[in-house]
Amino acid sequence: MSEKNREGKRTARERLAEERDKHKKTEKRRRVLVVGGAIVCVLALAGVIGVLAANSGGDKADSEAGPLTAPSGANGDDSLAIPVGKESAKSTLTVWEDFRCPACKSFEDAYRSTVHELTESGQLKVEYHLATLIDGNMRGSGSLRAANAAACAQDAGKFPAYHDVLFENQPAETDDAYAKNSKLIELAGKVDGLTTDTFKKCVEDGTHDSWVAKSHQAFQGGGFSGTPTVLLNGKNIYQDQTMTPAKLKQLVQQADKA
Repeated sequence: MSEKNREGKRTARERLAEERDKHKKTEKRRRVLVVGGAIVCVLALAGVIGVLAANSGGDKADSEAGPLTAPSGANGDDSLAIPVGKESAKSTLTVWEDFRCPACKSFEDAYRSTVHELTESGQLKVEYHLATLIDGNMRGSGSLRAANAAACAQDAGKFPAYHDVLFENQPAETDDAYAKNSKLIELAGKVDGLTTDTFKKCVEDGTHDSWVAKSHQAFQGGGFSGTPTVLLNGKNIYQDQTMTPAKLKQLVQQADKA
């Protein structure tokens, strides 16, 4: 075989090898594109399913929330305030609280006896508004469950005492103990005459859940910086660094005499 023929065959083999290599690379790219496209489709489908599930879940939650049922005696805008004290009192203390909020507990521990003294003497009326801020910040449902239970206590005419019990026994902020209705019913045993079948059913059924949710929406729309928010005759006294229980008492007594 001449050198020329050998060179021609080698060149032909090389061309064939190059073609095979090119074909392999083309096939590999095709497979990558097909697999990649499939993954994109799967992810897109998962996203659609996720959105549908989220929307479905939201609709389900809304539908299961039930009708808005305000607790007995609630007043104010949309009946979102639970009043304590005589309506004739010249001073009004507006309090926004969350039963899981440590700062709310600190406020209650410091001012409880003074507020009781002033409401019982007829010099002060208090309007309690319930929020669920900690549920959103720390996750869980203890703020909601406790607020519903407190509203159930209001139905029974036992709100002030049960309100105090909840703050006196408040768990750590990271402990969502109030998410358990059994715990809330257990604490109701500390209030004379509260643990009735009617109260238990109200707690377990979440009778006032929608009302609590609306109250929290009002809190969010109020432009408040956090809980507690405490207003005396419309003025935020919780932000007053000089405020003390004694000063609160003095302000209320001055208004009462005016």
